[in-house]
Amino acid sequence: MSNVVDEVQQKRQERIIKQVAEELSLSLKQVRTTTGLLDEGNTIPFIARYRKEMTGELDENQLRQIEERVQYLRNLEDRKLEVIRIIEEQGKLTEELQRSIENAIKLQEVEDLYRPYRQKRKTRASVAKEKGLEPLSVWIWNQPKQGDVLQEAERYIDAEKGVDTAAGAVQGALDILAENIADDATIRKWVRRYTLDHGMLTSEAKDAEVESVYENYYSYRELAKKMPPHRILAINRGEREGMLKVGLDIASEPVHRYIAGQIQKSPSVVDHLMTAVIEDAYKRLIAPSIEREVRAEMTEKGENQAISIFSGNLRSLLLQAPIKGQRVLGVDPAYRTGCKLAAVDDTGKLLEVAVTYPTPPNNKKKEAAEKFKELIAKYDLELIVIGNGTASRETEQFVADLIAELSNDKLSYLIVNEAGASVYSASKLAQEEFPNLDVAERSAASIARRVQDPLAELVKIDPKAIGVGQYQHDVSQKHLEESLKAVVESAVNHVGVDVNTASPSLLSYVAGINATIAKNIVKFREENGKFVNRRQLQKVPRLGAKTYEQCVGFMRITGGDTTLDRTPIHPESYEVVDRLFKELKIDKQELGSKQVADLLTSQNPNELAERLGVGVPTLRDILESLQRPGRDPRDELPLPVFRKDVLKIEDLTPGMKLQGTVRNVIDFGAFVDIGIKSDGLVHISQLKNGFVKHPMDVVSVGDNVTVWVMNVDLKKGRVGLTMKDPSEEQAHA
Repeated sequence: MSNVVDEVQQKRQERIIKQVAEELSLSLKQVRTTTGLLDEGNTIPFIARYRKEMTGELDENQLRQIEERVQYLRNLEDRKLEVIRIIEEQGKLTEELQRSIENAIKLQEVEDLYRPYRQKRKTRASVAKEKGLEPLSVWIWNQPKQGDVLQEAERYIDAEKGVDTAAGAVQGALDILAENIADDATIRKWVRRYTLDHGMLTSEAKDAEVESVYENYYSYRELAKKMPPHRILAINRGEREGMLKVGLDIASEPVHRYIAGQIQKSPSVVDHLMTAVIEDAYKRLIAPSIEREVRAEMTEKGENQAISIFSGNLRSLLLQAPIKGQRVLGVDPAYRTGCKLAAVDDTGKLLEVAVTYPTPPNNKKKEAAEKFKELIAKYDLELIVIGNGTASRETEQFVADLIAELSNDKLSYLIVNEAGASVYSASKLAQEEFPNLDVAERSAASIARRVQDPLAELVKIDPKAIGVGQYQHDVSQKHLEESLKAVVESAVNHVGVDVNTASPSLLSYVAGINATIAKNIVKFREENGKFVNRRQLQKVPRLGAKTYEQCVGFMRITGGDTTLDRTPIHPESYEVVDRLFKELKIDKQELGSKQVADLLTSQNPNELAERLGVGVPTLRDILESLQRPGRDPRDELPLPVFRKDVLKIEDLTPGMKLQGTVRNVIDFGAFVDIGIKSDGLVHISQLKNGFVKHPMDVVSVGDNVTVWVMNVDLKKGRVGLTMKDPSEEQAHA
C-alpha cells in the first residue's frame, strides 16, 4: 500500500515541478533540485550563495518564486483531494467531474467545480427543493416544444408544503434553475473573464459637499483591468472610510446572450421563462459574487504591487552606505518636549544624552546652542543627524545657523528618515539596550546610529514600521510581514554579520538562525569572550549541524585565527582555497595585498576550476571574496548628501539645480529630499528621457540625484522636480 501512495505522491510532485518550470521558464532540473533543497530544510540565502552549481545559479528572487509556486500548487493538490472526497461521499462523483477537478490549474477553478456540491445556507432554491419542485424545474430545463407550463405546475400544488398556486410552483422551479445556472463552473469562468476584461470600476461621493483627499474619485470611471495598483488601493481606502460608493459596471446583454447560447434550445414553450431565469441568475446570483471576486482580484493586484514597492524600498534603505569613522550627534526634534540629543562615538557607543528647547513654544535658542557647542567640543563630533519628524525643519534651521556660527569645516548635518524610531524606543529591546534612558532619548540614539550602520540599527525595528512605500496599511499584513522579513533576511546575509559585535536582532536574520539561537550566540560570546574561529559556533547551545551549515558562511570573524573566517567563503570550500593557494603559490599571510588581488583578478575561472576540480560559480565567488577579504559590499555605494545650510521653499525658482536624496519610490514617481520642509516629487515622466516602465527601474531609496525645479506651489507646500537636464531639453527643442 505504501508503494502505491509513494507512486501517487511522486506523480503529483512531478506534475507540480513541470508546471512551475513552464510558468517560470526554468528547466525541470532547476525546479526539481531547488524543491529538493528546500524540502531538506535549506534556506534561500544559503542555496542562492552556496549551491549555485546545483540550481544553475538561480538568484534569491527566482528561488522564492519556486518556493511560493510549489507551495501554492501543493495546497491546490490537497484541496483537489479534499473536494473529490467530499463529492464522492455524496455519491455524486463522475469520472468526468473527477477529471475536471484533477486538471484544474487554479484554486478558483476547483472551487467553481465544487460549488454545486457545497453545503449552502438556506436559499430560495433550497426552499423550493424542500417543497418538492425539483421535478418541475427539470421539466422546464428540458425545454419541451409542446405543453402548458401552468398546467404542468398544477400537479405540484400542495398547501401543506406551502405551494398554493401553479404560478408559485413555477417561480420555485425557476429559483432552482437560477441557482443551477449560477453554480455552473463553465458559465462562471466565462463571466469572470468577461467582467475582468470589460468591467468599468465606478466610484462616486457619498456626500459631494464634503472635502476630502478622495475628490478625484467623486465621479470616476475606469476600465478595471487597466487600473494602476495605487488607484485601486486609493479607491478601496475611500470606500472603507465611508467617503466613496464603489461598483463594477458591466453591460449585461452580452452575458445574457452567452448564457442563453449555453443552455437554451429554441423553439420551446418555456422560452420566455428561460430568458427570465437567465436574467435572474445573472443579476441576483452571478453578478454580485463575480463582482466580489473581481474586486478581490484587483485588490490582490494592488496589494502585490504595494508590497513589492515597499520591499524594494526597504532593501535599498537597509543597504545604504554606512558612514564609518564619524562621531555623531543624534537629534530627535520636538516642540513642547524639546529636542533630545544623543552623542555616540564612531562605534555607536552612547556617550551622553541631553535635552534642549530651541523650537517653539520655548524658543530657548541661546541655551540650546550652548549645549550643542558643549557636546560638539567635548566629544569632537563631526556630524549632526536630525530625525525628519515633528519640528525637524525648525531644528534644521537652528543647526544650520549653529554650524555657520562655529565656522567648523568638519561639521555638517543630515536629515534622516526617522520612521520606526519611536516604535523601537518603546520596545523591550530598547529598554534592555538603554535601561536608564527615557523613550525619546533612546530615539535620539537610534537616529544617530542609523547613519553609522543603517542595517544593524534598522533590523531592530519591525519592518512594517519603516514607512517606505505606499498604502502599506491597506494590504494583507501577513503577506506584507512575510515579504519584508524575506527582504531583511536577504539584506543581512548579503552584507554578512560580524559575530563578535552583532546584536541578537541582527543575528536572528542570518540564514538558519532563530531568535533563541541568536541570544545563545551573544550569551556564549559574553561568557567565553570573542569567537576566534567559525568552528566555535558549533559549541553554541541549540546550534546544530544543519544550522551551522546554513549560517556559517554569513558569519564573519575579524582578527581571528583563520583569515578565511572574515570572508563569505563557506568552510566547506576551505580545502578548495588551500588547493588554489598551492596552485598559484600564494602565501595566506599575503592575502589582502594588491599583488595577490591582481593575481587573483587575472585568473580564468573556467580553466582554473577544471584544474581544481570545483564548480565555476563557486570558484568565481571564492576569487572575488579573496581579492578583498573583509569587504563590506555597501562601501561602494554613495554616501548621503551632507548639508551645512538650509533651503526654504520660498528660495526655489523654476530651473534651479539641486542635489537631493531619494526618500521614497512609488508607482507614479519618486520623492526627493532637497533640504526643504517637504520632499519634492519627480513624476515618472520626469525621471529620464524616454519611456519608464516603473520608477524603480531608474532610482532607489538612498540614491543621490541631481534635480531641477519645475514648479513651486507655496500654498500647498509642494515642489515639482525633474531629473531631465533642462539645457539638454532646450538643445533638442
